[in-house]
Parts: sequence; C-alpha cells; structure tokens
Amino acid sequence: MSFVVDYETAPDRYKHWTLSVDGVVATLTMNVNEDAGLKEGYKLKLNSYDLGVDIELNDAVQRIRFEHPGVRSVVITSARDRIFCSGANIFMLGKSTHAWKVNFCKFTNETRNGLEDSSRNSGLKFIAAVNGACAGGGYELAAACDEIILVDDRSSSVSLPEVPLLGVLPGTGGLTRLTDKRRVRHDHADIFCTTSEGVRGQRAKDWKLVDHVVKPAQFGAFVQERARVLAAGSDRPAGVGGVSGVTLTPLNKSVSADAVTYEFVSATIDREARNAVLTVHAPRATQPTDIAGIEAAGVHWWPLQMVRELDNLILHMRTNELDIGTWLLKTQGDVQAVLAADAVLAAHKDHWLVRETIGMLRRTLARFDVSSRSMFALIEEGSCFVGTLLEIALAADRIYMLALPDTPEQAPRIAVSELNFGTYPMVTGQSRIARRFYDEAAEIDAVRTTIGSTLDAAQAMVLGLVTADPDDLDWADETRMAIEERASMSPDALTGLEANLRFNGRETMETRIFGRLTAWQNWIFIRPNAVGERGALKIYGTGNKAQFDLDRV
Repeated sequence: MSFVVDYETAPDRYKHWTLSVDGVVATLTMNVNEDAGLKEGYKLKLNSYDLGVDIELNDAVQRIRFEHPGVRSVVITSARDRIFCSGANIFMLGKSTHAWKVNFCKFTNETRNGLEDSSRNSGLKFIAAVNGACAGGGYELAAACDEIILVDDRSSSVSLPEVPLLGVLPGTGGLTRLTDKRRVRHDHADIFCTTSEGVRGQRAKDWKLVDHVVKPAQFGAFVQERARVLAAGSDRPAGVGGVSGVTLTPLNKSVSADAVTYEFVSATIDREARNAVLTVHAPRATQPTDIAGIEAAGVHWWPLQMVRELDNLILHMRTNELDIGTWLLKTQGDVQAVLAADAVLAAHKDHWLVRETIGMLRRTLARFDVSSRSMFALIEEGSCFVGTLLEIALAADRIYMLALPDTPEQAPRIAVSELNFGTYPMVTGQSRIARRFYDEAAEIDAVRTTIGSTLDAAQAMVLGLVTADPDDLDWADETRMAIEERASMSPDALTGLEANLRFNGRETMETRIFGRLTAWQNWIFIRPNAVGERGALKIYGTGNKAQFDLDRV
C-alpha cells in the first residue's frame, strides 16, 4: 500500500464543503479547493470533485444525521458564481487506474443512495439549489435529492455529458435516476444524455429534469421556502431546543502492515493467501436498556460505535487492499449480549438516535452486498452470529458452521431476532433471509418460528441457514480447501458471479444502479474508446478529437 485513503474527516478539516445550521434547515455549501485534490496531478477546477470531496460530503451528512437531530431538511448548493458542480474531475479519472475509477463510482453511488435512504427512512429531506452550471456528477448529486431547484438566469443548465465528451456513462446512477426516479421520457433522456451543452430553463422543468425553475431575484427565498415546506412534513425531532445530538468523535483506530484494529472490529491480513479475517466483537460491558442510558452512552453505545468502526473498515479494505480478494467474516463474544442489544434497538426504534443507528447499520451492511470481494462466514467456537450480527453472515457468499457433536456445550450457535426480518433490507428491499429463500413464505416462516432459540449447526442446516457444517475433524481441511480454491479463480469472473448471485430476485432503482456500474460501466471503462491513447477520457482538454473504433459490440 503506497497511498492509503483515510475515510475519516471532520468539519474543521474540510477543504471543500461548509456545513451551517439554521433551525430545522441545514445548508451544505460546495466550494471546492482546486489545489486540494486527494492525489497529485490534477486541479479540481469548476467545483469538480474527486474522492476526497465525496468523503467530506459523506461525513457532513452523517453529522447532520447524528449531531443535528433538529435538522429536517438540507439544502445542497454552491458558493461559486454560476457554477453548481461540474461533476467528477475528468483529469483525475483520466489519470486513475481502473480499480480506482470503479471504487470511486461505487462510493459516490453509496453516498447518493444514502441521501435517498435518509429521506425514505429518517425524515431528512434534501434540496439541490442549483445556482449555476450543473454537469455530470453534479447533476447526479442533484438527482439524489428530493427536489431540484434550477436558477433561471439564461445560462445555468443541467447536463449529463459523459457520452459525447468522455465516451463513458454517467457513473453515479445518472441514467437510472432519469428513468426510474424522475421518469424522464426516453427520447428526451436520449437527447439529454447525448447533448454536451445540456438543458436550461423551462425546458428542463418540462422534461422533468428539475422540479422548479426560479428567476435569480427570487431564487434564495424560494429555496428557503421549499426547505421549510419539506421540513414541516418531516418526523425528525420537532425543534432544536432540548434535543441534543451525538458528537461523532474520531475512531480509535490502529493500522499496521497487516492489521487494522478498532475496539469492536478488526481485520488481520494474510498477504500470501490473499485473504483477510474481519472480526466483529459483541458488547463487553452491560449495555443501556432505556433511552436515557442510550443517550448517555452516546457515541460509545455499542451498536453505534461498532457500526461506525465496521463502516470505516469496509471502506478501508475496499480501497486500500485491492489484492485481498477474500474476506473471512467472523464474530466473537456473548450471544445473549448481542440479542439483548437487538431487543433494545427493536423496543426504541422510533427514537431518533436509535433510528439513525439502525439506518447506519442498514447502509453499512449494504456495503457488504456490493463489495467486489468473495466473502465466507466462519461460525466457530465463541462466535456470536445472532440477530444483527447474523446479517453479516447472511451477506456472505457461503456460511460454514462448526459442528461439535461430542461436545455440544462448546458448539457455536446462531439465532435470529425480529431485526432479521426487514429492519436491514438490502438494496432490493428484501431482508437477507427473504433473499436467501427467494421470498418463499414457508421457508421464511420456519426460520421465524425459531426466534427466542439458539440453533446448532445441524438445526441451522435443516433450516437452510448455513452452507456446510463440518465437524471438528473436517473443519480445518474443508474450510482451507474452500478458501484456497477461491483464491485460485479469476477475480473478474468472481466479481460478475457474486454480483449476479447476491441480487437474485427483485429489481429496484438501486440494484440497477449497482448492476449497471458493475457490468456496463466496468466494461466501458476499459475500452479503448474511453481510455485508449486516443480515447475520449484520455485526451479530454487537449484540443484533440477522440478516435473511436466504430465497430458495435
């Protein structure tokens, strides 16, 4: 690892965003420092962004969720005159490796999907106040908001110019949101996506590309009016007086050559075998059971601290450990402590802090689903794959559970809780149990009837919850052979295989976004028409014209 990306930041370290709060409305103002790119070799001109800009955006939205519970709507706008956002920095993309481009697109997709997730589930509404030119990823950010308000100044426009200018697709869900979310007619969308200058004014509204078009003199007041209207319909805590947020303090994280360690989460890396063991620990101390205790624990409340650490670890491993193709998922600790934490989450799910914690758990678990890594869950002695932590195993490609028929008192056990049946849906909208059984009611109900019980390997096999149950004589050899076999296969083929099998049923806007990123954009990003020596992405800005291989494939 020569260059390590750190996904942790804080407002006093922001280089590109300003967060301000006025009552129930927060404003995120984009003012990209063109000389503060995450890597060297490009300038972030015209409010274009790289991964560093989006890391700050993700952090800012997290802080609104947890530190400002009285905020009910968020305005995203720009401090630049006549420029909202020109999208992902083209020179950064042109200089980046294929893996960097794809991981960048994946993270930006997750961040934008997170805006929509908070709107659906947490009552936090978003408005894009487009006060200037809005292109590519800038429009994709706007499209992730609940409303887009475009200034009608005869020059400001929205556009998705990736196809004509760069020979690639809008990589952050742009095409999908046009059709699935905004329901732009396909012929209008075809023109929009092949016209580099974009669409402005009333036509943008008529084509459903924006929701409102407002003259400059009325723009600021109209934005605030819409923000207040959306805030009035939110069920976030009413008023900001008396509702204290939770400060997201820095994580206690240690990174060494072959390990990443937090208090409740860790990863140990075997570089020769190209795998890593990711372990999540149960609570080690008694956890609060009432709201007063949860609020007092704050950022150190186990579900919140654990998920913050897990989220950071997944992002670290995905970006910084590209050669580590297999993640071996483990848990350690007291089964009953995890089930007790689940009971508290379920009992207080309507309280804003519990709801936001559940939301972060939901979004973090979804990162497993779309990570291009093979994942095997290993349920061994001392494991606590129960309730919320069982979701980690259910996200895996295979689940191996140790059977100890001669010493059943030492055998690992798993258990479901109510939270496994819809609290943490995948981007398909299904629970992982429903996905596992293709929504077959009888099989799902059979699992549901075990709530309140713990299951050994034989019982888990009968219910279909695990892949294999080797005993202690076969465990080491069977798991070793499976892991070694996986490491011998083509990573490209495995990425395609896993993405197809993990999303085996329903289609949603989000599954299409990630599916198209995995298949279409992944392929287009390696084609000479985009990244060859005369490809559009490579020569953009040089004054030369791209040379395309005109064969259709």
